[in-house]
Amino acid sequence: MPKLNIVILAAGKGTRMHSNIPKVLHVVGAKSILAHVIDCAKSLNPQKIIVVYGFGGELVKQAFTHEKIIWVNQAEQKGTGHAVQQAVPYLEEDANTLILLGDVPLVDANACKKLLEQVEGNLAIQSFNKADPTGYGRIVREDDGNVIAIIEHKDATETQRKIIEVNTGIMAMPNKNLKKWLSQLKNNNAQGEYYLTDIVESAVLDKVNVVAEITADEWSVTGINAKADLAKIERIYQSRIANQLLQQGVTLKDPARIEVRGVLECGRDVEIDVNCIIEGNVTLGDNVKIAANCVIKNAVIASGTHIAPFTHIDDTKIGENARIGPYARLRPGTTLAADTHIGNFVELKNAQVDIGSKINHLSYVGDTTIGKNVNIGAGTITCNYDGANKFRTVIEDDAFIGSDSQLVAPVTIGRGATIAAGSTITKNAPADQLTLCRAKEQKSIAGWKRPVKIKQ
Repeated sequence: MPKLNIVILAAGKGTRMHSNIPKVLHVVGAKSILAHVIDCAKSLNPQKIIVVYGFGGELVKQAFTHEKIIWVNQAEQKGTGHAVQQAVPYLEEDANTLILLGDVPLVDANACKKLLEQVEGNLAIQSFNKADPTGYGRIVREDDGNVIAIIEHKDATETQRKIIEVNTGIMAMPNKNLKKWLSQLKNNNAQGEYYLTDIVESAVLDKVNVVAEITADEWSVTGINAKADLAKIERIYQSRIANQLLQQGVTLKDPARIEVRGVLECGRDVEIDVNCIIEGNVTLGDNVKIAANCVIKNAVIASGTHIAPFTHIDDTKIGENARIGPYARLRPGTTLAADTHIGNFVELKNAQVDIGSKINHLSYVGDTTIGKNVNIGAGTITCNYDGANKFRTVIEDDAFIGSDSQLVAPVTIGRGATIAAGSTITKNAPADQLTLCRAKEQKSIAGWKRPVKIKQ
């Protein structure tokens, strides 16, 4: 296979987006439009990826500092041909170039591969048939089907405007030809711009075959120019994700009411109810059930676990056969072992909960290590923050914490200990004993000052 260079045109201002954010940095499926295109390009294993940027260029470049990309600035907007001209110094003489558009997030890598297979010295163009082709460049063919020109809508005759086969802007060709054709571009058109599509005329004059591959997937070649386009593409993207999940055997109560804003991996017999949002990287084991209106981000949920409605899970690992929610909130750093129960209106933060332990009602447990078979009563709070610094609570195996208790960290509750309901525990509680602490009188301490933050 010849070497491959990929040029991505991403210099457009996107005025119809009515936003200070560069158009290509708006998001589809939690990933920027341009990131989708770059990921497609990377999947084709090119020697070079060249992005032609313009409006908001520094913001665009900053968003991709982790990528190996050659950035080329199109300081003046003089058309698509002018944009590709800026990339010429970086194009390898013995390579082919694939030109992609930075505002087409659903670009199909397989279609690009098929297009590249058509090059072999030819100019290969991706086209599609559009019922209302207004605004699109028309593919003009001879009677024998050979492509002889692409005519922009504003420059087309009435007869040419009736053509429904239109240009996508995606094309591939040998670099030795591309460089020559770009040098021949002129701007004698209605817009006064250098059209990349005019290279077709040069190819025909050079007796180079021009091949147009018609795609049936219009969305894979649809660009985003306004927020309405962004919303439509988002729905198509989500619909495709939902269909993939269904094909994998996931049960979706309503495929139109799930949002996957990242990567979701599912085992067998997974069920997901309506209005769930999946963000980041989420893995669901076999027989996991997610009830309605849950938000799950960067989580691993093991087999047999059930998540009740309105639960929020963020950066958490959950073991097998756990029961979570409803209205639970698991915050970053939380790890739950097998057979744990986290009930309604329970919030955990940076908490490790071992096998069989239960926190069923109205509790906050933060910066805490909980052993096996512990029961935390309703309304319990681990007081991990003194207003300036955070401290850790340890609750050992088989402990029982009575309702409405406050455990003031740093503190350890010993193995098998029982804390009486309504206690405020400020000292370590010994193992296998009942500990209670209930004030008989209210005191005010004059001159007391709040703690200050300890310098690390």
